[in-house]
Amino acid sequence: MLRKAKVLAGWSMADLAHIVATFGEVLHVAGIPATPERRARFAQAIVEVDPTQVEQLYWVGRVTLLSSREQIEIYDLVFNQVFRGIVDLNDVNNSSDTPNPENAKESGDQQPARDHTNENESRPNPAGSSSTPGEKSEDSQDTDPPALLAPASDDERLKDSNFADCTEDELKLIAALVAKLPLVPPRRPSRRNKRHRSGQKIDMRSTIRNSYSTAGDPVDLRYRKHKDRPRRVVLIADVSGSMEPYSRIYLHLMLGAVRALHAEAFVFATRLTRLTRFLGTGDPDISYRRVAQNTPDWFGGTRIGKTLLEFIRDHGQRGIARGAVIVIVSDGWETDDPEILKQAMQRLSRLSHHIIWVNPRKAATNYEPLVAGMAAALPYVDTFVSGHSIRALQEVMDAIRNARDRAPADFRQFAA
Repeated sequence: MLRKAKVLAGWSMADLAHIVATFGEVLHVAGIPATPERRARFAQAIVEVDPTQVEQLYWVGRVTLLSSREQIEIYDLVFNQVFRGIVDLNDVNNSSDTPNPENAKESGDQQPARDHTNENESRPNPAGSSSTPGEKSEDSQDTDPPALLAPASDDERLKDSNFADCTEDELKLIAALVAKLPLVPPRRPSRRNKRHRSGQKIDMRSTIRNSYSTAGDPVDLRYRKHKDRPRRVVLIADVSGSMEPYSRIYLHLMLGAVRALHAEAFVFATRLTRLTRFLGTGDPDISYRRVAQNTPDWFGGTRIGKTLLEFIRDHGQRGIARGAVIVIVSDGWETDDPEILKQAMQRLSRLSHHIIWVNPRKAATNYEPLVAGMAAALPYVDTFVSGHSIRALQEVMDAIRNARDRAPADFRQFAA
């Protein structure tokens, strides 16, 4: 795409949009979740930074497109192939075969030489050019482009697998992947403040002390701004029979959230059980056994409304839910009167800062929240996601990290 230190200023906006979209698509195929939002941030960063060297563009993409250290190796391979003039993005768009990245180098060494004459006649755009339209690479006539990156490992393949369709062995691999998900808590303003040059409140004590050197004239004003601190996160998961394929995976997520974010963890079927003290310390296997021993209604019926009212009465009003981000994992199947769930959600929305509802059934095509329990709860939900796979769990993590102030009820929008 770029040769050595090619200046990016010559790109048009159409070229930039094409390059960013296609590069993000290649990353997505290789196993890195380059979402449209991240691609937009990448394009905006290119416009603002205006990199003039490949190395600068590398760091712009790495900062804006990656979410974990495990993705760096794949990103480096894709970047070197695409932005070092090895692969043409036009060929990427037209190609449907994506060989294994682990075998890409070997295949480039072992494949028999091709007939370049026939290849050039059948293809209007010779391979080996950079992604800039109409530009050829210097060695395009000497070498063939290596195979493109594509996921081959079980870890990459399982990232899009629905938990309900996985075998026991696959669920064990998924549990290990869940443990690696980055957990970042949302932030909230603190009552404490600190000295900061962009603060809006004048630090009188520091300003006066500093004015001693200027004969008491406060020439240099000092400012302070409020600190921020992590906002509490509360996870409440449905472990009834209809949620059996997903409950075990979310138990692993709860373990990570309790230990990394000091979150509160609860499960419910016909009654509410607090798991925080069982998951907070000790070996994970021991924690899971203690959870099983103290949750007798696991995979039983569902009483969402009454258990949420129990949570509010025994825990929420005492401080756990006040100003917190509440994550409810349930398919919305309610055996009691939906009005009870509606009442519980009304009270919970007044106590909490943000409510995230994770419903794996939402991943189905043409999903509509027609179940009585889900329909009663949805008007009080701020973010509605599926969380049915590893990649969808990343959306849950993003929703927790970016939990914002609640919008007025009339302006809330929920994905169907």
